[in-house]
Amino acid sequence: MINPQLIDGLTEQFNQLLSGSQKLPGQDQMKEQIRAMLQGTFDRLDLVSREEFDAQKAVLMRTREKVEALEKLLQELENNSPAS
Repeated sequence: MINPQLIDGLTEQFNQLLSGSQKLPGQDQMKEQIRAMLQGTFDRLDLVSREEFDAQKAVLMRTREKVEALEKLLQELENNSPAS
């Protein structure tokens, strides 16, 4: 899930971009629509947080280390087995 602060920040940037020094009619509604649009877009993208990514990366690294150790062990067993 995307950090709500990111969406709020982007919404505020859009708001500043679209507004001049004076407040326009319907500006608050437009701000909420932009926020909803950004939230919907990020939800459809199926993004993950940095913390989730880092956790999965750590799991992958441990798994890779185990696979490499097993490959090495298998190679040693194959080298030490008598030929048929």
